[in-house]
Amino acid sequence: MSKVPPKRVLPSKEASLFKELLTLYETRQLKKGLKTSDQILKKVPEHGETLCMKGLILTHMGRRDEGIELVKKGVRFDLTSHIVWHVFGLIQKGEKNYEEALKSYTQALKFDKENLNILRDAAQLQTHLRLYDALVETRHKLLKMRPMLRQNWVALAVAYHLNGNLPEAKKVLENYETTLKNVPDYDVEHSETLIYHLRVLEDLGDWSEALAILDTSAKERAIVDKTAIMEFRARLTSKLGSEDAEHAWHVLIEHNPECYDYYHGYLSNLGINPTTHPGQALKVLQQFIAQLPKANTPKRLSLTIAPASFAGDGDVPSFHDLARKYLTTGLTKGIPSLFADIKSLYTDREKLQIIQDIVEQVKQEHTPSADPSSSSAASSSSEPTTYLWTLYFLAQHYSYLSQHSKALELLELAFVHTPTLPELYTFRARVLKRAGDPVRAAVAMEEARGLDGQDRFLNTKSGKYMLRAGRQEEAEKIFGLFTKKDAASPGNDLEDMQSLLYILEQADSQLGSGKLHQALKKYVAVQKMFNEFEDDQYDFHGYALRKFNINIYLNLLEWEDRVRSHPGYIKAATSASRIFVMVHDDPKLKSPGSSEKLSGAEIKAKKKAKKAAQKEKVQEDLKKANASTNANANEDKGLEPTPPKDDDPEGLKLLACEDPLERAAKILQPLVDLETEDIEVWGCVYDVAIRRKKLLQAIAALNHARKIDKDHPEVHFRVAHARKFASSLTNPTTATTSPETDPTHLFTTELDKILPPEVALTTFNSQYLQQHSSDSRAISSAARVLAKVLEAPVDEVEGVVFMAVASEVKLDIKTALSLLTLLEQTNSSRSAEFRKACQERFPLSTVFKTKEEQGKLAEELFTSMKDAAGNGSAEAGESEVAP
Repeated sequence: MSKVPPKRVLPSKEASLFKELLTLYETRQLKKGLKTSDQILKKVPEHGETLCMKGLILTHMGRRDEGIELVKKGVRFDLTSHIVWHVFGLIQKGEKNYEEALKSYTQALKFDKENLNILRDAAQLQTHLRLYDALVETRHKLLKMRPMLRQNWVALAVAYHLNGNLPEAKKVLENYETTLKNVPDYDVEHSETLIYHLRVLEDLGDWSEALAILDTSAKERAIVDKTAIMEFRARLTSKLGSEDAEHAWHVLIEHNPECYDYYHGYLSNLGINPTTHPGQALKVLQQFIAQLPKANTPKRLSLTIAPASFAGDGDVPSFHDLARKYLTTGLTKGIPSLFADIKSLYTDREKLQIIQDIVEQVKQEHTPSADPSSSSAASSSSEPTTYLWTLYFLAQHYSYLSQHSKALELLELAFVHTPTLPELYTFRARVLKRAGDPVRAAVAMEEARGLDGQDRFLNTKSGKYMLRAGRQEEAEKIFGLFTKKDAASPGNDLEDMQSLLYILEQADSQLGSGKLHQALKKYVAVQKMFNEFEDDQYDFHGYALRKFNINIYLNLLEWEDRVRSHPGYIKAATSASRIFVMVHDDPKLKSPGSSEKLSGAEIKAKKKAKKAAQKEKVQEDLKKANASTNANANEDKGLEPTPPKDDDPEGLKLLACEDPLERAAKILQPLVDLETEDIEVWGCVYDVAIRRKKLLQAIAALNHARKIDKDHPEVHFRVAHARKFASSLTNPTTATTSPETDPTHLFTTELDKILPPEVALTTFNSQYLQQHSSDSRAISSAARVLAKVLEAPVDEVEGVVFMAVASEVKLDIKTALSLLTLLEQTNSSRSAEFRKACQERFPLSTVFKTKEEQGKLAEELFTSMKDAAGNGSAEAGESEVAP
């Protein structure tokens, strides 16, 4: 046993008080604990452990800075105490500095190797940091110290599982189960452990053993989850080729006839591949349709499996008949989501045409006639709403095909039939948005909201469309209807509630308005939100194992490992990195005046908001002072620090940062680690790396993008950019570096494989343009190469840009806008001509008007909308008081 340092030895009275101090902290009697620590420190002011405990208590009482200073002081006074290092680790963990916290726990374990609390905390941190080798070792120690605790056995098995050692996990579970005695029926913890054991055996391929355990456990009523029993039995019997497999899948389908996986499992068990043998698969599904007439899934699955040309064979109807029955049922019932359900079939052009013909025929059959006695009138037995929902479906259908005028005509017919259906208004807004008219789309969505002001969905949609139309104040008022009234602003409350939809829409709106700093602030807020998602999992490392929620916990860890592959994070990361790159390329953008010109009204509004914020701060400070005076001193405020006050609410400091490229690289790094299959991501990674002179990262990003789609327009532009950049490199291999390790040599070597140096860039660009002359995005990419890489004359760039408005080219609004921006950046004299050509191509759009024209139109439309709403309210008021 190591000798206790003299500085740590306390007199007998103070030693008793220190034991009492530990107990008081454990029982959260913080006020008494503080007094006790002061008593000790009066006699022994340099006792490190007491200083640390006092600091820990102060931290829990909300006096964080003072507490942390005391803890650091205590550590300096006693570097060999496990208590000191444990407390310092707790403080570091509260700061979300998990790596340093683990180092502190490791130090603490050097001086007290069998401290249960420290070992448990270390195990949680090792799991959180995905240090699975060390986790196995820690869990082994805990099991040796407490073998009678069930949780320790399962935790060790999970540690082996996470470390990829399934055979050892299996052994641990088997040994654990031999120690159990007198387990009651339907014990939830034992049930979860058995299901986990089955999961391990299935992953190992020990299917016979897993099936034997499953049967035994089911008979003994050891597994509570009946659905899990059925699913395991179906999968295991299938893998073993058992005759019982078909029956097992059949039981599952009867248990839940709307689960697609069960039908796929049933077909797979029969050896039927729906892609190669659709007829056999359809016969099986027809049997289920007959047995389960209320089930929708086999009917919908039949539409996916049946080829468009399938004519039927007696037992199975043709695709046309299957589709007609499915569609007419949905239209008769009035299912609003029918189009969303079947639009995945539109990838097959033949199926698309058949569906269009069927629904058009249904519309014709149910169109009401002006003359009721006419023979063409709809059948009296038909539902009057069938015509309405048919119009709604067809409007969605034609809008999906970019025939927006026809979609609006159908919606007008539907309005005549039923003018109070919110779905019609919301979809009209969507059609106008797709057609390139965000202002009228916002007005239409506001009309939908007016039908039911208490509907949260309609309010959310209206706020979202207001942001897209650039009406940020109106949007905030709408969102404010459903946010906390005492919040600083609706936007702040939505950000606190982690509303990803709002933050991204707000950021896009700010970006569209040219307010780079505010947009960047929102995109970075998304990054912070995902950081919180990762931090939130920490509490589950201990909780899930205590409660034996093992299987869902493992699913959580898998989800957390890929949480940043979420489209919301990808959108925020790529947008933020582009802004950082823009700022690096043009430092003038760091000044807010260059990205945002405020009107007089906006300046007044900002001053007013600043005064309101100052007044609110004074009130908050008074409230806090009163609260701290009246609060119970024993209240545990927790180790985690309160969110720091935002000293950059507008994002001005963020935009003007000194290291924009480093920040961009940091926000993109999680996506690089995940190797996401998104070309936009790898394009952004290349843009950042090439500017940071990280040549190997740049070429790796380019190669990764080419693996996804080597002919993608973004890939083409960056290959051209890389060739131009390589030609400017003059750094030869030095005496200290060999060609095999020189980044410049490796970069050029890899690039030569992509684009041989003998191929001129002009030739490379023109060949790409010829190969993809009907693709507007490819035309845009070729034009960008001319303007930004080759620095060609403006007339050459104009010639390529105007190829996009040719009738045979499929042009979309987003690409057209990017081409217009390119013309304006090159100071082309033909920008107005291109605007006019795009306006003719997209007659319903307003986005090709000048900023002044768009602003004037928006004011007119929103003023008339408010006037109409005001008149409507006045009329309603008059009707209420009328006798």
